[in-house]
Amino acid sequence: MSRRIVLIRAVNVGGATLPMARLRSIASHLGATEVTTYIASGNLICTPPGAPADFDRALESAITDEFGYEREVISRSVAQVRAAFDAYPFEVIEPKFSYIHFLCATPDAEKVAAFCSDLTDAHQAGGDLVRVIGDEVHIRYADGIANSTLTTAALQRGLGVAGTARNLTTVATLIELAS
Repeated sequence: MSRRIVLIRAVNVGGATLPMARLRSIASHLGATEVTTYIASGNLICTPPGAPADFDRALESAITDEFGYEREVISRSVAQVRAAFDAYPFEVIEPKFSYIHFLCATPDAEKVAAFCSDLTDAHQAGGDLVRVIGDEVHIRYADGIANSTLTTAALQRGLGVAGTARNLTTVATLIELAS
C-alpha cells in the first residue's frame, strides 16, 4: 500500500473539535502506518491498510462514534494530489487565496455545466475564478475565502458533491511531507 493524503472536512471549526494527536491514534488503531498530521485542520498522512476507500469509511465511522459528528474523509494518493496541484489553472498571485477543493466524487457533467453557468455576476465582478477539473475544484479568490459567497456549502449545493478545501501552501506542504 502507498502513502495517502487524507483530508477531513470541517474539523476544528464551528465546535467540531478533533485533536490531531487523537486523529493519529485513531488512524493507527485502524491499522494505518507512517501516521502523521499537519496543522490542526484535518490533514492526515498515512499508509492505510487495505483499500483506501475502506480506510476512509472506517475513519469516518470512528470519528462519528467518538466525537458525535459526521465528517467526510477524502483521500488521494500523493501522485493524485501532486497532479491536482500541477493542474491549478490560474496565476497564483497570493497562495493563501488559491485553493483546491477536493471532492468526495467526480460531479456529474451536467451539474458542473449548470454550476459554472449559474455563477453570479458578483463572483465574476469580485474576481473569483473557478474551474472544475475531474474531482477537484480549483479556485482563486480575489479577496480570500472569508470574503466570498463561493463557500464549501455553495459548491456542494451547486455540484451535488461534498468536499474540503486546502490552500496551495497547505497542499504543497502535504505533498512534501508525504513524499
